[in-house]
Amino acid sequence: MNISFSGRVIVVAGGTGGLGKAVSLAFLEEDATVIVTYRKEEEFRALKDSAGPKASSLAGSQVDVTDEAAVVPFINGVLTQFGALDVLVNTVGGYVGGVKLWEMTTRVFDQMLALNLRSGYVLAHAAIPAMLKAGHGSIVNVAAKAALDHGAGMAAYAASKAAAVALMDSLAADAKGTGVRVNSILPSIIDTAVNRLAMPDSDFAAWPKPRDIAQVVLFLSSDLAKTIHGAAVPVYGNA
Repeated sequence: MNISFSGRVIVVAGGTGGLGKAVSLAFLEEDATVIVTYRKEEEFRALKDSAGPKASSLAGSQVDVTDEAAVVPFINGVLTQFGALDVLVNTVGGYVGGVKLWEMTTRVFDQMLALNLRSGYVLAHAAIPAMLKAGHGSIVNVAAKAALDHGAGMAAYAASKAAAVALMDSLAADAKGTGVRVNSILPSIIDTAVNRLAMPDSDFAAWPKPRDIAQVVLFLSSDLAKTIHGAAVPVYGNA
């Protein structure tokens, strides 16, 4: 994909995770300045090691992106230090499944809402005013196929992902005509080490790879996708 993000400032929330790492590295490869949020210091160090000579264009902050009191100063710090925020990608999320609704704890339900819905709200709420002021920007939120495919045993997960799509769809309507674009992507089960460990008997070849999903994120974030706004893009691999 012939896309350059030279001179662009990108925030990748959850940028050291299974998908987030691939997204962060893909933007770095296209000459972006990338700022990631992370929860574990060792994961950020691993990302920097993987970035090689591009590590000089990488920064990070240990932030709980479900906490508005932490996210607002983080975004303000990005704007102060780097002078812009061109792209926000939210790869933060969590999964709990295999539990019938009547067997689920409220704690699990609240956790799914926090990771899969509240994170997108808090990040977008903090970031979009600067984008509106600049007259351009792109927000890409990672939801899931489960936003549309509400299978058994995943009530909290499916509900949180469906709500995340609705949130971004409505935000896109709010931002129409401003120069700021808002889109979601809907991966199926992503081929990560964590998912392989959780489902060892699955057909891994059918799962979309993090790097392939990252290329979709790059496209949606780029000027080549200037006509794509308010979309929820399926990224199902061969599943």
